[in-house]
Amino acid sequence: MQTVEPMTMYGYEKLQAEVKDLKEVKRPQCVKDIESALEHGDLKENAEYHAAKEMQKNIDNRLAELSTILGNSQIVDPSELEHARISFGSTVVMTDMDTDEELTYTIVGGSESNPDIGLISFGSPLAKQLLGKEEGDEVKVKLPNGVKEYEIDEVKYQEIVFECH
Repeated sequence: MQTVEPMTMYGYEKLQAEVKDLKEVKRPQCVKDIESALEHGDLKENAEYHAAKEMQKNIDNRLAELSTILGNSQIVDPSELEHARISFGSTVVMTDMDTDEELTYTIVGGSESNPDIGLISFGSPLAKQLLGKEEGDEVKVKLPNGVKEYEIDEVKYQEIVFECH
């Protein structure tokens, strides 16, 4: 079963740039490092050779992972979606009913998420349980650290800022 990876154009371009860097810069450098280490002779005790081979394996694994993500990607422009209910790209302002703490999250693609600045993955436990809810709803969500109750104060679309400056 193919899983669709929703993401914005920003996320798609960011992953493509990583693929380009891995293919055109990091992997060729790694191959040079392996060739250079081979010149040192005995491979059993050649730390540079083993480190370079390990790096090559990590690069190849990441390229395979990125290929799968990009192959499953579906570019979504959140500004074109209706945000009466929580969906991909929605910014949600909600209140923790136990602490009265106000929280703001924006739901983005997995490769775009950055919880430290309020960007949570579409596939995260919290986002999955918020999808489809609307302003005024009270929701109990099961999270890894227990059950939390929130009141949805506002659901809106606002331009997504992916990086802190």
